[in-house]
Amino acid sequence: MIHARGLKQTFLTGQGRHKTPVHAVAGVDLDVAEGEVVGFLGPNGAGKTTTLRMLTTLLRPTEGTATVAGYDVVSQSQQVRQRIGYVSQVGSTFSAAFAGDEVADHGMLYGMSRADAVRRGQELFEQLDLQGLWRRMPRSMSGGQKRRLDIAMGLIHDPGLVFLDEPTTGLDPQARANLWEHIAGLRARRGATVFLTTHYLDEADALADRIIIIDKGRIVASDTADNLKAQVSGDLVDLEVSSDAEVGGARAHLEAIASDVSVEGRHVRGRVPRAGREVPGLLRALVGSGTTLDSIEVHRPTLDDVFLTLTGRSLRDAETTTDPAPEGAETILEGATR
Repeated sequence: MIHARGLKQTFLTGQGRHKTPVHAVAGVDLDVAEGEVVGFLGPNGAGKTTTLRMLTTLLRPTEGTATVAGYDVVSQSQQVRQRIGYVSQVGSTFSAAFAGDEVADHGMLYGMSRADAVRRGQELFEQLDLQGLWRRMPRSMSGGQKRRLDIAMGLIHDPGLVFLDEPTTGLDPQARANLWEHIAGLRARRGATVFLTTHYLDEADALADRIIIIDKGRIVASDTADNLKAQVSGDLVDLEVSSDAEVGGARAHLEAIASDVSVEGRHVRGRVPRAGREVPGLLRALVGSGTTLDSIEVHRPTLDDVFLTLTGRSLRDAETTTDPAPEGAETILEGATR
């Protein structure tokens, strides 16, 4: 459904003759199969949004090739747009128009008759829990209702491939959970392929069959969430001792079975492969040496641990910004594009 090779995007920044190239995307290869739900993740400035814009024909690649839904994103951009649904991070509805009219008009832009667009739109309103909102203006809707309306607009022409750019940003936990159900249903009910960008790790973990991680303009990992977590060196074991005097002993015992051992106050932490097998012996050793624990916690690796291992950064600490071209930047289109 998506096939990209050597995809690059370079911008020029600066004034006059003093311009510097910025490689926002530095050679991306990726494949997405029909019916797959893919989570596309990356820290701020990693090239995530720029890649998405190239795949959806909103930005022409500087170099490389990509086919989406069987068509080239440069030479056959119109055919690509006819076959994909795109839900942008900022939304696309006009706040002062009736929601139903917005969706129907959007369908007509894809060549649908008004009758078909209205019928299809009303079906989507029912599927997305928007009943009774056909004659409501988006400005009077909740955040969750607006995002579901954006998805309805992206699905009005029944695309086989849907791009969702940060679909749950700014929503409260209940609205996010509700929207997750609808996103999961895109494949279950409609057989759609979903390409999802998100900064919520739990969202990618829950929804995606496979996770693709981009950093510094390059793909650094592509696998299932479970396989990516398995690459992190063990479970995190956190020992909290009762006194400062016991920290050294606890550290020595933990270092016998763990890597990356660190101390913070009375907490001694380390990575232990298969901690479930090792912790009982660790506890016996601690008791035998007279070390008193206030608590012990074992944390399985998370996607944030994967991010930290692969990129040296924690995604959960990043702000929810995108990576567009820098202000005043110019796109470089080299002859190597084709």
